[in-house]
Amino acid sequence: MTHGSNSSFLSPQQRGPTITVGEILVEIMATTVGSGFREAQPLIGPFASGAPAIFIDQVAKLGAGAGIIASVGDDDFGHLNIERLRGDGVDVSAIAIIPDTPTGSAFVRYAATGGRDFVYNIARSAAGQLQLNEAAKALIARAGHLHVMGSALSMPAAWPIIQHALDDIKSRGGTLSLDPNIRKELAGGEATRQQFSTLLAATDLLLPSGDELFIACPDESEAKAIEELLKSGICGIVVKRGKEGSTLYTAAGSLHRPAFIVEEVDPTGAGDCFGATYLTCRRLGLSDEKSLDYANAAGARNVTRQGPMEGTSTFAELDRFIAATPRN
Repeated sequence: MTHGSNSSFLSPQQRGPTITVGEILVEIMATTVGSGFREAQPLIGPFASGAPAIFIDQVAKLGAGAGIIASVGDDDFGHLNIERLRGDGVDVSAIAIIPDTPTGSAFVRYAATGGRDFVYNIARSAAGQLQLNEAAKALIARAGHLHVMGSALSMPAAWPIIQHALDDIKSRGGTLSLDPNIRKELAGGEATRQQFSTLLAATDLLLPSGDELFIACPDESEAKAIEELLKSGICGIVVKRGKEGSTLYTAAGSLHRPAFIVEEVDPTGAGDCFGATYLTCRRLGLSDEKSLDYANAAGARNVTRQGPMEGTSTFAELDRFIAATPRN
């Protein structure tokens, strides 16, 4: 089945910036391959990080309106993140600086299998002290699209802000995208599941990777899960398949685009860059095919750099990358 339509189900860029809500943190990585952190080992970092922060940085790098509601500590880690986002064009007016509380952190170590172990300090750090203050309300009032990362649901303070943003933006004809992105270390209980269901019911664009499709719809096959989700009212589902590329599903059919072949240095942030690029391209009015190609390129280019936000890309960088890189 091919996908014939280029008409976007997402609110156009003119309606206002894309915003997100959630964690800003620093990432510190082990330089050795192995399991966990139970012995002393060399580390590299701090890198600006947090799935919503990587996502919104990539939106801004493409020249589109972008803002984030988040909070950091009044420390070097916090200021490193704010300056990085501001420098790349993100509206940082709704990032609260929380005194006497450290900026969130994630220590990461890669296993030989390619899996990752994380030690997080998010919910009890400044990252978890999100506030629906006047700056946050003002950013929401300007926004045309809300993007939610499942990881943000691990912080109880995020939900009232997400709910306010969802109601406000949807009431003005704006749209919602959802990246399930719930790690085993952050998975919540019943409240998180209910919040996730609320988001799913309002989602215009779903951006799952791998098994995340089954968090959204626990069915026995991918095809069945996609069918059920499209029936439920979601307009578009883009499945991120890593080295296998990506596939868009809508009521009109499906469209698959191949991945680019690269030497992976650090996979953290690839999915966030992919989602940000696909969403931004569609909001800018680019075709499905071009949007998937740019998104595949953004994810692939990101993994060639050490550090989750070090490989965010401009359109010019993506054009050069696409011209020079073979596809799978």
